[in-house]
Amino acid sequence: MRGVGVGYHDRQQHEPGGQCGGSLHGGHRDDRRDPGAARDLPPEAEALRGDLTDPVSVGAALRGVDTVFLVWPGVDTAHAPAVIEAVVERARYLVYLSSAGIDDARPVQADPVNQMHADVERVIVGSASPHAAAWTLLRRTSFAASLLEWGDQVREDVVREAFGDASRTLVHERDIAPVRTVRVLLDGSHRGERLYLSGPQPHTQVEQVRIIGEALGRTVLFEEVSADELRAHMRGEGWTEADFEGMVTAYAAMSRAPRPVWDTVGRVTGHAPRGLAEWVRDHEASFR
Repeated sequence: MRGVGVGYHDRQQHEPGGQCGGSLHGGHRDDRRDPGAARDLPPEAEALRGDLTDPVSVGAALRGVDTVFLVWPGVDTAHAPAVIEAVVERARYLVYLSSAGIDDARPVQADPVNQMHADVERVIVGSASPHAAAWTLLRRTSFAASLLEWGDQVREDVVREAFGDASRTLVHERDIAPVRTVRVLLDGSHRGERLYLSGPQPHTQVEQVRIIGEALGRTVLFEEVSADELRAHMRGEGWTEADFEGMVTAYAAMSRAPRPVWDTVGRVTGHAPRGLAEWVRDHEASFR
């Protein structure tokens, strides 16, 4: 079996795909925009140039590959049909790192991130290629790594954020990409399935900040900001009003009801999912 991990290389998105690399039977290619930056790959991995905005480059990187682990990096899915067509024409099996927040009953998702994942899933499942690959959709909850955005605020002992009561069941990246998980996924035993991955329990944002502080051995406070402040911040980052309303809807839902917990990590890997305190200890240097 020869596999490839496809996705932009950045800290949060690439960690799961990168760890997949060392576990594939027979070899691995890591497809990224700048192969020269591939310093974190195992020695048996081969780094090739591939750009998800350039489907031709992705197709070239997939020669001789029969399994693909795909991470889509942003809300723009304009190139997704061409990229996935390149994948299914060459590979026999595609695993996509998706989102557990997708509501299959909705034709349009409530927020732009889940809409992006739903759009990519729709292309994968609905591929009309005569050589269409088998697929597994790995629907995971939010990465605990998303909390790295709080690094500067944690160092100042105050995290300012909206929706303190919003809860998420954060998943440790090491529970997505351990060797046994990848082998189970890529040996085909979950073809045609939507697997849900989560952490062991949900935590509100207030609780997340408290746990970070406790793991670091100090007190870190949570300070609630208003929706208007959040709107201004999102506008400053280029988000549209529709994006803002979608995110508010999503976080409001996370405030009303506890997030689900699934046992998939334990069933697939043989170990319980890692908790948030362990994740903080694993990333302690990022908050010091």
